[in-house]
Amino acid sequence: MSNSISEPTLSPARSRKTSVTEIALRYGLLIVLFALIAVSQALYPRFLDVQNIKNILSQNAPLGIVAVGMTLVMITRGFDLSVGATYAAGATVFASLAVAGWPLWAAASVTLLVGLIAGLINGTVITRINVNPFVATLGTTSVFSGLALLYSNSSPFVVSDKSFSFIGRGSVLGLPVSIWILGAVLIVGEFVLRKTVYGRSLYAIGGNDEASRLAGLPTSLLRTSTYVICGVCASLGGMIIASRLSIGQADIGSSMALDSIAVVVIGGTSLMGGEGSVWRSAIGLLIVAVLTNLLDSLAVDSNYQLVIKGTIVVAAVALDAFARSRG
Repeated sequence: MSNSISEPTLSPARSRKTSVTEIALRYGLLIVLFALIAVSQALYPRFLDVQNIKNILSQNAPLGIVAVGMTLVMITRGFDLSVGATYAAGATVFASLAVAGWPLWAAASVTLLVGLIAGLINGTVITRINVNPFVATLGTTSVFSGLALLYSNSSPFVVSDKSFSFIGRGSVLGLPVSIWILGAVLIVGEFVLRKTVYGRSLYAIGGNDEASRLAGLPTSLLRTSTYVICGVCASLGGMIIASRLSIGQADIGSSMALDSIAVVVIGGTSLMGGEGSVWRSAIGLLIVAVLTNLLDSLAVDSNYQLVIKGTIVVAAVALDAFARSRG
């Protein structure tokens, strides 16, 4: 008689059930997106018109760009609540320099530098002083907002130069410039995460910060870099919205932080770090954008829209917890 113990095997029915669950978890986002598109087209026959699709992508380009930076931060188990303030500061600085007669390339460079400095402050406070990311960025939100209001004297900067609107309302080869910028940021972000040592290091830090440090990774520097990238993305998003509206003011973007976190979470980036991708955040962006467009086309009250979006975020977090419990 053999004393060996055979490994337990799954029954065919159990195996099929497991595979179906895995498929649903892996491709659930795409299923939800396609279902939303189908419902939107059925309720709003002009939904799939080329111009409507362009409008949806262009309107949500700033949010998508900010979400790319937020994805990198959250993969390292971080959080950045100050992106809304940085976004508003970027819009304000960009418009103010245009009003002052600066060349657009110079105004854009300074605006991106503002985002870089904001991200560097966040990263330094979090990694060097060891302040909790939530508390740190909640505090810098007030700081950045206050500085933007002081800089603008609480007044908007209105730009009359028509060339200023090129980034926000101009087109190249039939596509809005903002969509080209969004596409470039998404492609670069996904490439960096998937194909570079830097990207793999971010996943390692999010998975186990202490083990990554012991393995020789400069964890503080890498985590700080994600806040810098997030700050630059936020200021770039602010530039686009200022260009579209031909106005820059310090009180816009109040919901940008929660909206960008919602996009990233819906996209499947884990709040516990170490998991996520830019392409999945892009799908999360499309889900939010399509849902918003559908609700707007149906004239759904904005208060109900908040309830619906909040419910989706909670469901996404619950799904993440469920997937982890099976891991």
